[in-house]
Amino acid sequence: MRLQPLAVGVSLATSLQPANAADPLVFLNGQVVAIPSWDLQSSAKVGTDLAALSKTGVDTSSWHRVKTSKCTLIGCLINTGVYNETDLFYSENLRRVDARQFAVPWTYRNEYTLEPGAGKHFFLKTHGISSRADIFLNGKQVASKAEQAGSFAGKTYDITKLVNKQNALAIQVHPTSYYHDFALGWVDWNPWPADNGTGVWRDVEVKQTGPVALETLRIVTKIGPTFERLKDPATVTLKARAQNLEDKPIVATAHGSVFAPFGRKPPITWTKQVTLPPRSITDIVLETTVPDPAIWWPKQWGEQPLYSAALAITINNTLSDSITNQFGFRSVTSQLNSHEDVTYIVNHVPFQVIGAGYTPNIFLQFDPKKWETELQYILDLGFNTVRLEGKNEHPALYEIANRLGIFLMPGWECCDKWESWSYNHDLFLNPPPVWTSADYTIANNSMLHEAAMLQTHPSVLTYLIGSDYWTDDRATPIYLNALQHYDWQTPIIGSASKRGYSPLTGPSGMKMEGPYDWVPPNYWYTTDTPLYGSAFGFGSELGAGVGTPTLSSLKKFLSPSDLEDLWKSPSKPLYHMSREGSEFTTREIYHRALVNRWGSPTSLDDYLLKSQIMDYEATRAQFEAFAVKWSTQRPATGLIYWMLNNAWPSLHWNIWDYYMKPAGSYYGAKTGSRKEHVVYDYVKKEVWIVDRTVDNFYREREVEIQVLGLDGKLKFESTVNVESLPNSSGRVAGLYGPGALGNLTEGVFLRLVLRGRNPAQGGGEERVLSRNVYWLSKELDRLRWDRTTWFVTPVETYADYKDFNKLASAEVTVGVERKGDKEVVVNLENRATVPAFFVGLELLDKDGNDVLPLTWEDNYVTLWPGEKISLVAKAVGEGVWQPASVRVGGKNVKQTLVTVS
Repeated sequence: MRLQPLAVGVSLATSLQPANAADPLVFLNGQVVAIPSWDLQSSAKVGTDLAALSKTGVDTSSWHRVKTSKCTLIGCLINTGVYNETDLFYSENLRRVDARQFAVPWTYRNEYTLEPGAGKHFFLKTHGISSRADIFLNGKQVASKAEQAGSFAGKTYDITKLVNKQNALAIQVHPTSYYHDFALGWVDWNPWPADNGTGVWRDVEVKQTGPVALETLRIVTKIGPTFERLKDPATVTLKARAQNLEDKPIVATAHGSVFAPFGRKPPITWTKQVTLPPRSITDIVLETTVPDPAIWWPKQWGEQPLYSAALAITINNTLSDSITNQFGFRSVTSQLNSHEDVTYIVNHVPFQVIGAGYTPNIFLQFDPKKWETELQYILDLGFNTVRLEGKNEHPALYEIANRLGIFLMPGWECCDKWESWSYNHDLFLNPPPVWTSADYTIANNSMLHEAAMLQTHPSVLTYLIGSDYWTDDRATPIYLNALQHYDWQTPIIGSASKRGYSPLTGPSGMKMEGPYDWVPPNYWYTTDTPLYGSAFGFGSELGAGVGTPTLSSLKKFLSPSDLEDLWKSPSKPLYHMSREGSEFTTREIYHRALVNRWGSPTSLDDYLLKSQIMDYEATRAQFEAFAVKWSTQRPATGLIYWMLNNAWPSLHWNIWDYYMKPAGSYYGAKTGSRKEHVVYDYVKKEVWIVDRTVDNFYREREVEIQVLGLDGKLKFESTVNVESLPNSSGRVAGLYGPGALGNLTEGVFLRLVLRGRNPAQGGGEERVLSRNVYWLSKELDRLRWDRTTWFVTPVETYADYKDFNKLASAEVTVGVERKGDKEVVVNLENRATVPAFFVGLELLDKDGNDVLPLTWEDNYVTLWPGEKISLVAKAVGEGVWQPASVRVGGKNVKQTLVTVS
């Protein structure tokens, strides 16, 4: 018997959906199918008698018809048209949703057909119900809210004795409390949804098997012991627990299969006979060797070959159950250095984590197309990792990350029931509610489910069982044992901070000391004893709190009066900042810096332009500092920027806005994360080269350094030839002399250009690898380190950039042309005798709306007098690409609109 693998990225649950409602939901052994849709109604209207509601034939004509397999209550009501997301997000409309309607249970209901019979067994599988649910089938209880508890506590229930040909399933979800339930919460990121995320937010599935059922397929791999021996034969072990569902022993045959990527090699298949005692659970273990394995790498370092594996059980040549999974050959380990900072090691190579913290949609909506776009943005930025703090999402996200070569860092969240320890004094409820024995059971069920879901994905870098605080002495072994139960193969981290640790995990090696609000660029380069979030060690979440949307995005969710408040009322709490009561409800710290550094805004447009300059500068400095410090005495081993994206339209904490529009924070982060790059250290006034590749080539590079005055006159020029080393950083030159940047009397521009050839391709033509322009004031911002709080280090005196407001106007000519179906090329030329400062480009359709999603090769560029630059915009995803014009403008460049030819 030969088992055929599923198509890449396609799950069994979606590949064998019934053709119509009259067909059986499942009809083959080994088949798993999600409940495809729901009827939904509040108990205030239909009561709570699930025994009655779970019988076939109930009149649900007055219920909400939900045409999706999973959604929270508000998500479902958006799906059915009761609410409109655009309206909910406008101004303060979300505040006006009546939360009282969600203070009672709601019922999800579906009727479906099965074909019960002798030797057939059926299971109901849950994967995520927030946060508690009673489950009934055909008038009988399957599980109580005490059993089905915890938003991540997936369970498998044997429903064989309850099924009929016609079946009615009713799931009653109970109101969720972020402080008292194991939920998927928000802390202070954004307002809380009125339903607190209550509902069936992951699929509920039905599975059919024969007399023997298999649990999740675990796949254990082992590759060569060194980087040089990665192509040694690799071992693959397929594991699954087999449950004999009968009262007699069964002799069965286990079939293992491993399929090479893209069918390039014949599959490896083998069998093993097993005897299963009555009503027993037996671990099936099948091992084989794969010669010359294709190694999975993060995208910047290599390819992402994905293998498929299948394990099946047959009895007398009849299939009883089968399970499949994808996997990749890669190894991930970690180690602590002498400073107790963690370094990850991927395929035997030290790996600097560069990424940001992810959030799902506020209503937990399932959106693989958006995930695909978001991860494409990650690659464009030059990031290699995304942290999912308590937002572990769906398997589809991990499948996309597997394919694209992006690491994910799942884990449990902070600041609510998940970290309700007696030693956690940062919780809203103080003293925190003490975990009960039932809570530890829920935690165990949650970890078991997530471990099973994540174990085979090569994109999973690690698991953080704690976030702000380490887990207590009872929870720690529960989590570790659950991960071990599913043969976890990547590092397990006790927490994302250095506040404490369990002896079972040891020190985490991660710091979480802020900042979360605005700090100047020199913050990251401090030369004092390393302090707080500056560039050393592993920063698990830290950033300058920036992410100002552009005007086109702002108008989608802010009213005219909201827009006025944005730039005129810095101390007024803004609903689209963080949750009420947090330290981040105003833009006061940011606004103070903007006014002191750039001058009081004269209009909304002026405020937004200065904000984009501030955002670009802040993110670039953070990512560059960590890149520079990778090879220093106290290395910067990892950076998770706070945050990547927003759960809803927000005024801060993002690399791109809710509408997927990149702006200042995006392009600053992209510049700071280039694969090969040349960087300016604000504090030491030094130039550094960064090489984030991993190969055996030493590269000869040329660094051009120029300093230009605001009048456009050259003040300093130098060219330095250097040798670039893979996976490292190195000092190029000092600019602290009097002829360079030693004693500035006015603001200047600094341009660093990195040029070189590719030795892997025999040299070739010299090309520009990195072009980086800084604007520098006479003095740096002066920080008050002694007044640092958990979220910011105050500034005592600010750098002064007001002279840049007096730049003479620059004339920039713009040429635009279409290149193929998915690209637009913009050619810029500065014909002035002064720099064209911070020139931004926006691609628009015929109605003047943003063309999104897209990536620009570069944006917010500063052109030297006479300089020409060509920039390419590319479509992301499969959407309609209809660019009509490009809007171009800058700090001293008049805005113009140019038609796409």
